[in-house]
Parts: sequence; C-alpha cells; structure tokens
Amino acid sequence: MAASIDEQLNLYLMDAHAIERQALEQVTRARKVAGDPELAAAFAEHVRETERHRTYVEDRLMVRGFDAKGAPDKEVSARITGVAMALFARLQPDTPGKLVVHAFSYEHMELAAYELLELLAERAGDRATAETARTIAREEATMADRLAAAFDRAVEASLRALDPDDVGSRLDTYLADAHAIEAQAESLLRRAPKLAGAEELSNAFEEHLGETRHHAELVESRLHARGASPSALGDAALRLGALNLGMFLRSQQDTPAKLAGFAYAFEHLEIGAYELLGRVARRAGDPETLGMVNRILPQERAAARRIRGLFGEALRASLTQTATI
Repeated sequence: MAASIDEQLNLYLMDAHAIERQALEQVTRARKVAGDPELAAAFAEHVRETERHRTYVEDRLMVRGFDAKGAPDKEVSARITGVAMALFARLQPDTPGKLVVHAFSYEHMELAAYELLELLAERAGDRATAETARTIAREEATMADRLAAAFDRAVEASLRALDPDDVGSRLDTYLADAHAIEAQAESLLRRAPKLAGAEELSNAFEEHLGETRHHAELVESRLHARGASPSALGDAALRLGALNLGMFLRSQQDTPAKLAGFAYAFEHLEIGAYELLGRVARRAGDPETLGMVNRILPQERAAARRIRGLFGEALRASLTQTATI
C-alpha cells in the first residue's frame, strides 16, 4: 500500500525523536566519564542542546497531530542503545578517546538524519519542519566540530596515567581497533550496493569497498611489523554487528536513506579512530604508522563527502521504494 508523503514525514520525525532520546542518554553519561574537564563541559553543554532539539521535534510532531509517544518500542530501544554505548565506553581502558570517537560518529548520524528530514520536509511542503531540521543540523555540526577539536585532549586524557614505555602497547591496541572497524566496514559495504536502491550510491559503496580492503591490509601490515596481530575476537564481533545491521536495513521500508545516513556516520567512526591512532602513533614515535594514517584519512573523508552528497538520491530511492505519493 502506498504511503503519503505526510505519513513518511511523520515517521522521519519519530526517527529524529528516537535519535534525540538516545543522544540524551549518551551525552548525560558521557560528561561523567569524559576524564577531562573541558570534554565534560562540552558534553554538559550538549545535554542542554539535545534537550532543546528533542523539544523542537516534539513540537513539530504535535503541530502535525502526531503523538511523540506513538512508537514506544522504538523509543525504549533507543534509550537502551544509548545506555549500552556509554557503558561500553566506560569499560574501555582509554575511555576518553573511545568516548569522543563514538560521540563524533553519533553527531554525524544525527546530522545525516536532520539533513534527510529537511529534504523530505521541503518535498512535502512543510517549511516549518524543514527550518527546524536546518536549525538542529547546524548545532549538531557545531558539536561535531567541537569534538574534532578535542581529539588532542581526548588522547592526552587516555594516555595520562600510562608509563611512557606502555604507549607502544596502547598503540597496538589502537591498531587492532582500527583493523576491527575496517572489518565491520567491509561487511557493511559488501551488502550495501544491493540495498542502495540508486546506481550512483551503489557505485560509491562498491568503490569504497576496494579502498576499505586496502586499508585493512595496511593496518594488518603495521600490526605484524610491530610484532602484534589483529584481535580475532574483536573482528568477529564487529563483523557480526555489520551482519545484523544488514538484516535490520533489509527490514526497513526506506532502506536507501537509512543506509546512506548510517554509512555517513560510520565513515566518521573511522575518521575519528584514525585521528586518534595518528596521535598515539606520534606519541609512541612510530612514523610509519603515522604515515599510514595520513594516507588513509583523506580517502575516508572523501568517502564521507561523497555519501553526504548523495542524500538526495538516497531519499528519492527510498520514496520510490515505499511508493510514497
């Protein structure tokens, strides 16, 4: 059965509301485990912004006659996921670094969600919702920039208690993490072209798959050169996560847009991970690893820009997929 564009817009607003509920769980806990007063202050400020964003979205839903509590299962799932992310970060041996990278990625997931919401609202002729989405997206982008500017502080907070002789061991851990992330990226990108729903988006995923495989080889080579090896357990767990994501995306009615938004956020998980890896490599006195990072990062950033530039195509593919009228 065909869906109206107004129904789709309500669903996108509900998605945004769920994302903000999850974000609020994350940033509320993040300020408590940030490990640095300036990082904690940035997260505390974003708590207030996130509460405001949630209110903005609830107001738009109310004006459109849609109850923000209309999808309790999605809301509960979002809250649980938010708590899990914060707990995962707390269990890491270098919590501030992991926390900042995950938050950096999540801000870009929010940014993608609001840019897609804006495109859909404009298509539906709802200027007020489009303006709300633009306003929130600007603030999410500003928070992402604040986090990017905090990478140095995050690394410092992560390594502060380490003996200088232990920095090399921590570098091996960061390399293994990078390898695991590339493994997840490869699993996602192998499935993404068939789910993309649009030729240009499919091509972007296929081309980046080749780069991703090369990145994994480079990281593995550095691990072997340093006498270490990738974490097989970590790689397997992350690959399983990507497989589950593929199953989730296939169950969505608007897979291309969801996929593009998630892929954009995942690129920023990779970007953040390599930003930290480069800084740790510099601290450890490993110019070869630093040089590898400087080769990989531009490709990850270019992939992120390309995916973002295809949000409009992804949305059109989603509307075609849902037979939106």
